[in-house]
Amino acid sequence: MSAMDVPGQPAAKAVARAKAPAAAWISWIALAMMTTSSVASLRAAPTMAVYGLACVFLYLLPAIVFLLPTSLVSAELASGWEGGVYNWVALGISKPMGFLAVWCQFAMTIFYYPSLLGFVASTLAYVFNPELASSGVWTAAVIIVVYWSGVWVSSRGTKGVAGLASGGLIIGTLIPGTVLVLLGVVFLGQGNESAAPMTADNIFPVWAGLASLVLIVNNFLSYSGMEMNAVHVSSLRNPAKEFPKAMFLAMGMVMTIFILPALAISWIVPAEELSLTAGVMQAFDAVFANFGWQWLTPIVGIMLVAASLGGMLTWLAGPSKGLLLISRQEGYLPPFLQRLNKNGVQQNILVVQGAITTVIGLMYALIPNVSSAYWIFSVITTQVYLIMYLLMFVAAVQLRRKFPDHPRGYRAPLLVSMCGIGFAASLAALLVGFIPPSQFGSGNAGLYFLIVGGGALGLGLLVPFLFYKFRKPSWKQPEPQEVTPS
Repeated sequence: MSAMDVPGQPAAKAVARAKAPAAAWISWIALAMMTTSSVASLRAAPTMAVYGLACVFLYLLPAIVFLLPTSLVSAELASGWEGGVYNWVALGISKPMGFLAVWCQFAMTIFYYPSLLGFVASTLAYVFNPELASSGVWTAAVIIVVYWSGVWVSSRGTKGVAGLASGGLIIGTLIPGTVLVLLGVVFLGQGNESAAPMTADNIFPVWAGLASLVLIVNNFLSYSGMEMNAVHVSSLRNPAKEFPKAMFLAMGMVMTIFILPALAISWIVPAEELSLTAGVMQAFDAVFANFGWQWLTPIVGIMLVAASLGGMLTWLAGPSKGLLLISRQEGYLPPFLQRLNKNGVQQNILVVQGAITTVIGLMYALIPNVSSAYWIFSVITTQVYLIMYLLMFVAAVQLRRKFPDHPRGYRAPLLVSMCGIGFAASLAALLVGFIPPSQFGSGNAGLYFLIVGGGALGLGLLVPFLFYKFRKPSWKQPEPQEVTPS
């Protein structure tokens, strides 16, 4: 039975991925590098550096219970059904749940960009004036100006931007990360004492109540996005053997990029002085000062900013494209949001998203502690995205049960068990996100709960419910498969 013979499969035509020609094989090592470049980043390093040596455990745990199940389960889904997460969930559960899944994949970017650009603002501050890193007004201004600049670039249908992201892995991640780790080792080799203890007693985080482990939630977002790379499974010569090897290599590389710079930061910057947004630059500034090389700090800042902006431009319109095509076919969004500009770009969606991003950016100016704002938006981003993963794990079990003989290029081992582990881990992370982390224990826990709950549940569940409830037959657009962004 082909993919087109599966009930409901025609709904995927609008968003079906193009199959690579037989000659366009890629090696499993190349796939591992692609996965690493799309997942790994230095941005999350300060978040875990506050735990010192325990960050190894806090990175390893979500890799086992979330990264591994996500990678292998999405590989089976991508190798058997076209159309991405919408079609997987629509066939496995229902079309409304498919819309919820693709909506959450898009909606997480509404809070992702403010948190990403919050990091950009703090990093950019070290190019001009490090004191600006703690300024909410500066952070808000950078978020608003840079985001709208990105919308302007994306709306013009500019080509070639994707190359900035692949180059960003080298320019803004591998080179700075390697330099930071090497200088950190030299820093310790000179006899300087590590700011965080590196003894066996510190392998696990100190238990001080549930709030002491809340920061692990951020690592789920750090590892997210593996389902996007799973679409390449059909380009491997032997998916059953090569895809697991690619994923395990990528996991090793990603964890190395995450763990070693986080450890280096913990050696150099005391946890109580660490900014969640500017921690990377704090570490570079401190270690360069030790060697009398502080003139390099702005250069590293520019490298990190360039990599982040390249990634932002590449992904700015990406998630909204899938939402647009599905909405045109099924009538999930009003015609105003389905409209394209002369370059074939969904500009109205980007403008509405930009208006919301502007409001969120202004919150940086209103919340006294920039690190607190950054953390709150990161948690909301994670929780909205986790809703999609919960649906994906349920859909995978249902598809295995409904269509056991459906052709798959790759069959995940122990799929039901892995989906159970991934679902439980995702649900636990979502619930834990409502608890303020120990670093913000002095803040208003009720206000934190309202902001996070309102952002995650309102945007992730209420908004798509309202769109679905009030949809009209006239919202459907004919022949959506012909609508292809330039």
